[in-house]
Amino acid sequence: MDFELNEDQIAFADMARAFAQNELEPNAAQWDQESFFPVDVLKSAGELGLMGLYTPEDVGGLALSRLDASIIFEQLAMGCTSTTAFMTIHNMVCWMIASYGNAETRETWCPQLTSADKLGSYCLTEPNAGSDAASLKTTARRDGDHYVLNGSKIFISGAGSTDVLVVMARTGGEGPKGISAFVVDAKAEGISYGRKEDKMGWNSQPTRAITFDGVRVPASALLGEEGQGFSIAMKALDGGRINIATCSIGTAQAALNRARDYLHERKQFGREIGEFQALQFTLADMVTELVAARQMVRLAASKLDAGDADKTAYCAMAKRFATDVGFRVCDQALQLFGGNGYIKEYPMERYVRDSRVHRILEGTNEIMRVIIARRALMQDAADLL
Repeated sequence: MDFELNEDQIAFADMARAFAQNELEPNAAQWDQESFFPVDVLKSAGELGLMGLYTPEDVGGLALSRLDASIIFEQLAMGCTSTTAFMTIHNMVCWMIASYGNAETRETWCPQLTSADKLGSYCLTEPNAGSDAASLKTTARRDGDHYVLNGSKIFISGAGSTDVLVVMARTGGEGPKGISAFVVDAKAEGISYGRKEDKMGWNSQPTRAITFDGVRVPASALLGEEGQGFSIAMKALDGGRINIATCSIGTAQAALNRARDYLHERKQFGREIGEFQALQFTLADMVTELVAARQMVRLAASKLDAGDADKTAYCAMAKRFATDVGFRVCDQALQLFGGNGYIKEYPMERYVRDSRVHRILEGTNEIMRVIIARRALMQDAADLL
């Protein structure tokens, strides 16, 4: 059990840190203020391989492990949480197409996705199918050599500005076994997009609803087999939970770094506020919890890489713990800044706004507890416990 990063991982982290410091951090506040989607910066990320981190090499990816990707995403999130979060979603879409698409579909989309010449969105959530994703109502009816999609999706990251959609739709009966996954051209006839949502955070990526009205999709665009879509979606979300947990860790680390510096800079009662024991205790708890959360995320990523039988439970535990800790650390860091933390001259309030949604998406933290508890209650859960 070696907790130290190897030479390659250190090099990956250094590269990602440089990109974050040069391309993301200097622009994050403006992107947030203007709700600007930095497509050109994403293309620059694609040139470095950051948009296809764990996609296979034969379609342009780097074929890295999920642990390697987590190390990279943490550094990127320190520069801009919102933009990095979109990059993780794009990576997930690219991996899904590469893993489950046929040769034609992989060759059509993956090289353009890994380079970020094209961008992707993941379409699962519906107005009446959030935590209960298996109850989704969007349908895909077979019609000769095509499927015809009808229905709607909500809260879709990048929608209206991306080029390809991975869509979960019902091809069979009720429940998860009736769901299939499709690759859909985002500009296909019959697709319409709702207004861009005015959000609390994550403002450097657009979020819209999508309506499918008689959208014809080639049968070859099916990912895997009919009825396999929900399983594919859940496998993707195991990695997605690692990714979003990592975004929380990176954001919290950035907040912690700034809070530490501020404790030296700010003086009250004739001395640095970092000399007051109450604030030292707060900082100590922030550091301790953040280190624990990082180790849990990396353990879960290793379990996912190894195909461990309990990988889903570990990913749920990591997501629940790291996103709660990450938000708490950001909030405590803002508190250490006092009134300065509440104004936009400093990034503290943006860290809080951007990290809050991590406890909701990729499965709410309440659903993570359901997943964990179900596994813990099984008779063979001794190793997990």
